[in-house]
Amino acid sequence: MNSTPTVWDSQQLKIVIVGHVDHGKSTFVGRLFHDTGTLPEGKLEQLRQVAERRGVPFEWANLMDALQSERDQNITIDTAQIWFRTAKRQYVIIDAPGHKEFLKNMVTGAANAEAALLVIDAHEGVQENSRRHGYLLHLLGVRQLAVLVNKMDLEQYSRARFQSIEREYRSWLATIGLTPKTFIPIVARDGDNIAAPSPKMPWWDGPTVVQTLDDFTAEAPPLNQPLRFPIQDVYRFDERRILAGRVEAGTLKVGDRLMFCPYNKISTVRSVERWNAPPRDHAVAGESIGITLSEQIFVERGAVAALESAPPYELTRFKARIFWLGRNSFRKGKPYKLKLGSQEAECQIDSIERVIDASTLETVSRGEKEIFVGRHEVAELYLRTKRPLAFDAHAEIIPTGRFVIVDQYDVSGGGIILDDNYPRRSADSGHKSENIYWSHGRVTPEQRRRRNGHSGCVVWLTGLSGSGKSTLSMELERELFNLGRQTYVLDGDNVRHGLCSDLGFSPEDRRENIRRIGEVARLFAEAGVICITAFISPYRSDRDLVRKMMLPSQFVEVHVHAPIEICEQRDPKGLYAKARAGEIKDFTGVSAPYEPPLSPDLELRTDKLTVAESVARILDFLHVHDQAEEISI
Repeated sequence: MNSTPTVWDSQQLKIVIVGHVDHGKSTFVGRLFHDTGTLPEGKLEQLRQVAERRGVPFEWANLMDALQSERDQNITIDTAQIWFRTAKRQYVIIDAPGHKEFLKNMVTGAANAEAALLVIDAHEGVQENSRRHGYLLHLLGVRQLAVLVNKMDLEQYSRARFQSIEREYRSWLATIGLTPKTFIPIVARDGDNIAAPSPKMPWWDGPTVVQTLDDFTAEAPPLNQPLRFPIQDVYRFDERRILAGRVEAGTLKVGDRLMFCPYNKISTVRSVERWNAPPRDHAVAGESIGITLSEQIFVERGAVAALESAPPYELTRFKARIFWLGRNSFRKGKPYKLKLGSQEAECQIDSIERVIDASTLETVSRGEKEIFVGRHEVAELYLRTKRPLAFDAHAEIIPTGRFVIVDQYDVSGGGIILDDNYPRRSADSGHKSENIYWSHGRVTPEQRRRRNGHSGCVVWLTGLSGSGKSTLSMELERELFNLGRQTYVLDGDNVRHGLCSDLGFSPEDRRENIRRIGEVARLFAEAGVICITAFISPYRSDRDLVRKMMLPSQFVEVHVHAPIEICEQRDPKGLYAKARAGEIKDFTGVSAPYEPPLSPDLELRTDKLTVAESVARILDFLHVHDQAEEISI
């Protein structure tokens, strides 16, 4: 039955064991260890003595159910991993719980498995959870499956009963596109058809469980896939910054130019670092390593490193298939936390295409206003995240194509990302061409000034959160509009919904945020628009950079000044309270610095001036400013 081992067959194979509660999974594992001689010497006698002291019959399941609470409840409540070896290779067997309350733990085990054994009680037959487990295995991409029909002794080793269960369950699996390798009749307690054929079932001429395990194919590490290296953490040693993580796909080597997504920062691998292992200049899928970079860029946990030539998708909306496990329904309009690898982002349901009952595969019908996914239901839907995520379709790269959803600190659902013709960043997007030139239109600034009746400029409002920037910008825009001027406000929160939605609040990301806004504001000014910006813009160097982008007459820096205690009293968005509570990191004025302008064009003390007075001062300044340039607002 066994074929010649390949190079990958000599490696360990990860097997998950699933099934309905009390169908005999843990008993099967214990017996498998015994019948193949894998039990440590003296272990069996130890277990028998423990059972005798406790005054209970000896159970093979006690080998796996090591926790006192599990023995008391007589159910497996968590996944356990044990190592097991046949003559062919080593296995990691993941014993996963079958009780519906512990489906989440079963998903944890199955997500890392290459093959599965699904146990069904011959007496109880196919249960609702048997179908759910089959669907979950299919959803998680487990394609190698053998079904063990256990407790055949309770059905007098009936061939007809075995064939009835096989027909029923094989037919159901076919509806979800899952074809099991084989069905095997067993009695786990007695070892029938586990390591040797059972004389009690002479009608069975198929393989034993051990033969079936050895016929499973060990998956080769995904070396030929595009590189995916999620950053788990950043460490500092001496002068080095080491980016640590696990290579999930592809190969990484010294000299590779990496793009860190979704931040779109690029640097070159300077070294590959290992702990307690011989040094090498490369790493392959499955290895946990650290790297240092030649160009010191700011990268933090959650970034996904990829080769420039093959980056992942970077989007805020994607199609997914999820299985919902939470006690509360998964509802549209409610925010949740999505975790994909080391990435975390707030997400919401964008739209639901269909909801399926995982045990019957029937489409669930609901009213137009009932947009939710119930417990133990499967849904195909679109999710939208608050910031871009780096991901792949599950069919292309598994580790970066699956995720979990957290509802109030509780993992409540999991799913895979489906292919949907997503736009992908081009391979050369990180390069700047030397053949790009500024295009000058045929409408001159003077012509625009005459048409509009004024020149374009940028009124840059800077100050702490709560100082009044947004309020002043909106009132100033309204006054200028009523005066017949072409004007528009670029607000800090608004641009982070789109133009700068991929940026965080680190010093590097704040700098990039201001740079982008400066470029956009300059375009507005050149179009003859009075562009008003309302940004904290905490660093002088960043504001000076924007000033240098424009002509001196185009940039007006306004310091919207109020003491921090006044800003905290106002706290219109409740941000200071969250920052003081440690819920917001790098918050300007609390945990991050603010550098006020040394010589602003205008300073407004909003703790002493009303909104109307402040707007009037800006209008007065613009009038004088424009007269000096021989123009008029």
